[in-house]
Amino acid sequence: MKKAIDQNGFAIHSEHFATSYLDQLLTDIDRQSPRRSRAGIRHALALDPVASFARRQILSEIAREVLGPDAFPFRATLFGKSPASNWLVVWHQDTALPFRERIDLPGWGPWSVKDGIPYAHAPAEALRQVVALRIHLDESNPVNGPLRVLPGTHTLSVLNDDEIGDLARRIAPVDCIVRRGGILAMKPLIVHASSKSHSEMPRRVLHIEYAASPSIAEPLQLAIA
Repeated sequence: MKKAIDQNGFAIHSEHFATSYLDQLLTDIDRQSPRRSRAGIRHALALDPVASFARRQILSEIAREVLGPDAFPFRATLFGKSPASNWLVVWHQDTALPFRERIDLPGWGPWSVKDGIPYAHAPAEALRQVVALRIHLDESNPVNGPLRVLPGTHTLSVLNDDEIGDLARRIAPVDCIVRRGGILAMKPLIVHASSKSHSEMPRRVLHIEYAASPSIAEPLQLAIA
C-alpha cells in the first residue's frame, strides 16, 4: 500500500473486516451514547470501542508502513450519510490538526477551538507525517456519495481555493468505491470531495488519523481526539 500511497496519495485495501465484527463495533459505539452532529461523531477516539479498534494490528501495520515504526492514532471521526443526514463536501485538503495547547508558531494557523480542543491549520511538512485510514462500515458505491480524489495532488503544498479549483478542472477525479469492511488509506494533502448520497442505505465510515509521532512540530504536541 505504501507504494500506491506514495504515488497516488491513496490506496484501497478492498476487504478485511467481517460484517459481524462491524455490526458489533457499531453496537458497542451506540451503547456509549456519543454526542452526534449532523455529519456523525467527532473526537471518536474518546470512545473505548473506537480507541481499541484503532489499535487493531492491520491498521497499525498500514500506518507504520506509511509513516514509520512510531505511528499512532490521534484522531477519529465517524461519518454517517443517510437520507435523513445528507451533505456534499467541495474539493479541499485536510489541513487542521488538534493540539494539547495553543502555541503560536510561524506558518501555523489560523487557530480555532472544537469541543474544547485547540486546532491549527498546519504547514505541508507536518501534514506529510499523517495518514488517514477510512474503514467502511457500509459499502461505498457510485450512488451513496463516495469519496472522490484527485490522484497525485498530495505531492503539492497547502493550496488556496483558486489553486484547488484549477486542479479540479484539469485532473480527472477518481471515485473511491470500497466494499463493506474495506480500508481506504489517504494522505491529508490529497485534494478530495464527496457528493450527496442518492441512496436509501446509510454510508458510514470510521475515519482514523495516524501520525508519525506525537510531536510532529516541536513544541506542539498532538491531542488525542
